Amino acid sequence: MNSDVQDHHPSVPHESHAARVRGTGHQSIPSNSTASTVNESMVPFKLEPTDTTTTRPPNGGLDDTDTDNPRLPEPSVLERVPTILQPSIPWRKRLMHFTFAWYTVTLSTSGISLVLATTPHRFRGLSTIGLVIFLLDLLFFLVITGSITLRFVLYELTFRRAFTRPNEALFVPTFFLSIAAILCNVAEYARIFIFDDDISYRFNTSHSSTSTSHSVVPWLSNSTLTNSTLSSGLVGTPSEEPDDSSAPSASLTSFRTFLCIAFWLFSAVTFLASVIQYHLLFTVKAERRLSLTTITPAWVLPIFPVMLIGTLAGSFSKTQDPESAIGIICAGLAAQGLGLLVSFFFFSSYLSRLMAFGLPAQRPGMFIAVGPPSFTGAAVISMASDIPRVFDQLRQLQDTSQITILTGVGSTDTLAAGVKLSAIWLGVFLWGLGFWFFVSAVAGIVAGMPDKKFHLSWWSIVFPNVGFTIASIKIGQGLGSEGVLWMGSGLTVALVLAWAFIGYRCVRAVVRREIVWPGHDEDS
Repeated sequence: MNSDVQDHHPSVPHESHAARVRGTGHQSIPSNSTASTVNESMVPFKLEPTDTTTTRPPNGGLDDTDTDNPRLPEPSVLERVPTILQPSIPWRKRLMHFTFAWYTVTLSTSGISLVLATTPHRFRGLSTIGLVIFLLDLLFFLVITGSITLRFVLYELTFRRAFTRPNEALFVPTFFLSIAAILCNVAEYARIFIFDDDISYRFNTSHSSTSTSHSVVPWLSNSTLTNSTLSSGLVGTPSEEPDDSSAPSASLTSFRTFLCIAFWLFSAVTFLASVIQYHLLFTVKAERRLSLTTITPAWVLPIFPVMLIGTLAGSFSKTQDPESAIGIICAGLAAQGLGLLVSFFFFSSYLSRLMAFGLPAQRPGMFIAVGPPSFTGAAVISMASDIPRVFDQLRQLQDTSQITILTGVGSTDTLAAGVKLSAIWLGVFLWGLGFWFFVSAVAGIVAGMPDKKFHLSWWSIVFPNVGFTIASIKIGQGLGSEGVLWMGSGLTVALVLAWAFIGYRCVRAVVRREIVWPGHDEDS
């Protein structure tokens, strides 16, 4: 019971049990009871007189000089009244409790639009529906960012507390996760609606008799690209005058450059942010420090944005020249490994906590554990799928020295096929772990939720399972398994339904003052 109660308030792990229970709405012993002289640590719970109009003796019946039994603060009557019946407060005051956890809304909405763009079984208009949801997500992101900024301006102390109070600080990375999801959607929907369903970088050299034509841009088919032009990251200038009607547009070239810059900037910022945030959590004051008895999968959130570097790499590398692409893929693989391994370290303590102290009160948060293995599997398969194109173009340029392992290799095609096969095997290997965490979380919710009130952690049902759905789709495509692909489509439908239901409950909770209300959010 202690661990469940403590899950509601991880920022105060050393708070006494009696005080915690009193704060959750249980009522305290009448002051004239003999139990009032019992030491606080010995009282498992307290009962309040049902008639709240009863006059209480001063100091709750305890003498100020009684040092052995210090007076407990009397609970406010409002703590026992449902929030919907409490007097309203201005929205300006409620804005003080608008926390970083709200970015789980945009993260989940971006995830829905992303799975709609990648789901294998499609119908006419599905891409348009996904685009509408993505545009709605952009609106959510702007509103939430504006609200949090206004909160920091109106209440300056909340800025520092947001990064130093663990209960809210753990959700700060959802801001970066939302940006990563938005960037992935930008690449997908630009490919579908702006660049005729293909933004891949391909070329064919005329001087190579063994080269195979992969040109997406027709005027490159009889042209020669130099190493210097390719190293710039842009499409090279042909030796013959191109046909302007078929030349790649300036917008496509600029878009590719934007994706490259966005990838490296996001990688640098999220890596530094993960180091800084964990350092702040490591050095927080002892009275606010997190306890192993309350560990949840949310503890991996500061490293989660680093893991999505691999997801971005798998999406963006296809738009870059081979030299830039190999750098993006290597960086993505390193970041993916970092995020996955750090997550595994936390998961060992998390499983120990489940064995020793039972399930957490916030059961939807258990789904966060599904994310790391699922996103890693999907990212590795996506990055490996671009390796054949990269190796082939480096071979055509006779520039295999860019990769030491290619030196002296007779067939780069065989090596590229081996990389793809290894990635699929690794994806399946990690998919099993993600599936186990998924079923465990479902079992935890079915077994019963001690706290049935809505919390923003409910969005954890959506965004980690986006990774599991995409991983299932990637594995199905790699294995050519129609059954796995249908499973991915089924998960997509389930995610959309869950997203709609949780969205309804979120709006209802705001109206009924269950969230964005004093004492009911991550800043409490």
